[in-house]
Amino acid sequence: MPRGDLFPDIGPYETGYLPLSERHVMYWEQSGNPRGRPVLFLHGGPGAGAGPVHRRFFDPTFWRVIIYDQRGAGRSRPLGGLADNSTPHLVEDIEQLRRHLGVERFLLFGGSWGSTLALAYAQAYPDRVSGCVLRGIFLGRQSEVDWFLNGMGLVFPEAHAAFVGHIPAAERDDILGAYMRRLTNPDPAVHLPAAREWSVYEGTCSTLLPSPDTVAAFAQDRTALGLARIEAHYFVHNLFLPPEGLLGGMPRIAHIPAEIVQGRYDMVCPAKTAFDLVDAWPKARLTVVPDAGHSALETGIRRALVTAVERFRVGR
Repeated sequence: MPRGDLFPDIGPYETGYLPLSERHVMYWEQSGNPRGRPVLFLHGGPGAGAGPVHRRFFDPTFWRVIIYDQRGAGRSRPLGGLADNSTPHLVEDIEQLRRHLGVERFLLFGGSWGSTLALAYAQAYPDRVSGCVLRGIFLGRQSEVDWFLNGMGLVFPEAHAAFVGHIPAAERDDILGAYMRRLTNPDPAVHLPAAREWSVYEGTCSTLLPSPDTVAAFAQDRTALGLARIEAHYFVHNLFLPPEGLLGGMPRIAHIPAEIVQGRYDMVCPAKTAFDLVDAWPKARLTVVPDAGHSALETGIRRALVTAVERFRVGR
């Protein structure tokens, strides 16, 4: 297989469920080389969950690939659980998983919300991070949330009209609050249609060119419910980030090397945010993919990500 594209499909050599609290249980798995260098995959959303394709960013002969579903997402239980679900909880979950698996230090690999969580964990536990490969940077600032809720409509007006159109006109002065009320309604006849609308909106805006397969994946009930409910919950609470934001904590990780991959036409997490992060990170190298949007699986993005991981393999 030529370097620069995804590696072949592999299965995990170990899977498990880790109790996190009385409410939450985390799904985790390991694949690749059990004696290899550890890399932790952090999925997006929050709430999107991980899948088999995410193992394929890493050479299985070299990397010990650790993938898990964040609390409330994917195969973790309960799906869409919001109680005790915040960024500090997710940071401590990573640390609990690290100790459980006996890992000294990780390479962190995350995109979109996964980049947010990678930065939050690295700032809390810098000695446990050997490096970062980040994509589609999201820093959780209010301007970025506002862009998601409203700004994407400048480029995807049809998708935004469908997203807003799910909410009655009388409630459209607070789209986030209106969605949150529906997503937390216990009746599936209320929360599932709202979840699908939210998730399809994000999926539609995630690729440079239309991708029916991407939209269909985002429309699946389990994916949509975890993604929409948890994402809205985090947006309502300012991503549970400190007042100074993630950029305020960058001095704590200034020494950690990073590779940042950004699609030039990323409409979910616009490129300006990646440039803001690089300006605050002396050890970061930015690769802008000129013909890509947000999705990690777009051709240019996935090749740049594999190349970035390979750089850490050979010592950058």
